[in-house]
Amino acid sequence: MQGDPGFFGPDSVTWQVNREFTVLFGGARALLMHAAHPLVSAGARQTAMYQRDPWARLIRTLSLQNAVTFGTRAEAQQAADRINKLHRIVKGDDEVTGDYYDALAPDLLLWVHACLEVSSVWFFNRTVRPLQPDELERYHQESLIAAELVLLEREQVPPTYGDLEDYVEGVLNGGALVRTDVSDNVAELIRSGPVPAALKPLWQFISFAAFGTLPRQLHEMYEVEWSPAKQRLLDFNLRLLNEVRPWLPQRFRWIGPARWAAARLGGISS
Repeated sequence: MQGDPGFFGPDSVTWQVNREFTVLFGGARALLMHAAHPLVSAGARQTAMYQRDPWARLIRTLSLQNAVTFGTRAEAQQAADRINKLHRIVKGDDEVTGDYYDALAPDLLLWVHACLEVSSVWFFNRTVRPLQPDELERYHQESLIAAELVLLEREQVPPTYGDLEDYVEGVLNGGALVRTDVSDNVAELIRSGPVPAALKPLWQFISFAAFGTLPRQLHEMYEVEWSPAKQRLLDFNLRLLNEVRPWLPQRFRWIGPARWAAARLGGISS
């Protein structure tokens, strides 16, 4: 499997986007968006995830994305199978809304998938470079492979990236997102929870950016006290990251799984 590029490979837009360290910031933003959906939160409550290990969901989400993007086909499939096995038992009646939830329900899988995709694009556009329209469409079409691995059929995903953004906006405005004990736990985790040692030097900014870049509707739900001054500070830091990035060594620009995959394929640089 030494030369197996996996499902994507270095010429894909998915590889180019997901390898960037700053795109990981989108994971925290996506987690806040996930937790705003009460039926997604119901599954987290069932597994007591945030009580036992508050970082489990974020790490699991990012680990799956990295395995699918940079792993061999076998590694990607194994990672997806582990998640699918867990999701098969996550179901029941939500104590907040009274609705039935199922972690394999297409609407819940789609919300989780869409939040991570749009959040990754958001941070790539502002800290690396703006994706061109054709690149956005390639990224979206490539993402359908990842969706299928976690049992979300491509016919259940909006056909274009613009449609995906419209879908997210529709959910934000549709009244389905509500504050719950789980969303409060996630917000507290992102704000001031116990941070893994490797993330401590950067976490204050990651948290600031995660909350600051949330859609307006979620600013209100999470009671984010935002101001023009904070927006200017966020914009300044994002521009600074964008300007400094090209001068940094690869080990500071690319996440570990991307560097290891490049080495597996014989060394790739850009």
